Amino acid sequence: GLTRRLAAGYVVAQVGGAATGVVLANALFGLPAVAIATTHRSGTALIASEVVATYGLLLVIFGVVRSGRAAAVPAAVGSWIAAAIYFTSSASFANPAVTIARLLTDTYTGIAPPAVPGFIGAQVVGAAAAWLTIRWLFAPGPELADDIVVPRHNRAETGASR
Repeated sequence: GLTRRLAAGYVVAQVGGAATGVVLANALFGLPAVAIATTHRSGTALIASEVVATYGLLLVIFGVVRSGRAAAVPAAVGSWIAAAIYFTSSASFANPAVTIARLLTDTYTGIAPPAVPGFIGAQVVGAAAAWLTIRWLFAPGPELADDIVVPRHNRAETGASR
């Protein structure tokens, strides 16, 4: 499992990387490196969009890994986020680290501090819903996959092999 120390390291790396990316993007566009966002983002549609964006992102990641094609995760994530930018009214933050980092840019991509708790709350709800769905959809482990098609007690009768 994931230890608390390792989880904390992931959080620091995610938030640090996202914040560094925002600071760099601001600099590349000739903006102040850090400018607290004033873009207000609130409302049911935006919150619901974040639930959907996060839910879908986690299902995509888990589904690709579960299919045995973990190397395809970066392309799958990029594709999901690119699409979700268009089909969600929130522009798909879908990650608390991204939400926190976007506090640091006063551009149309930013998010004002009062909106951050709602977005992160929606992302937590989306993650919880994804976790429940993943447990339901992918409940049998790979070791049980053969039993789903041909139960063990019927293998002798059907001539099926492992």
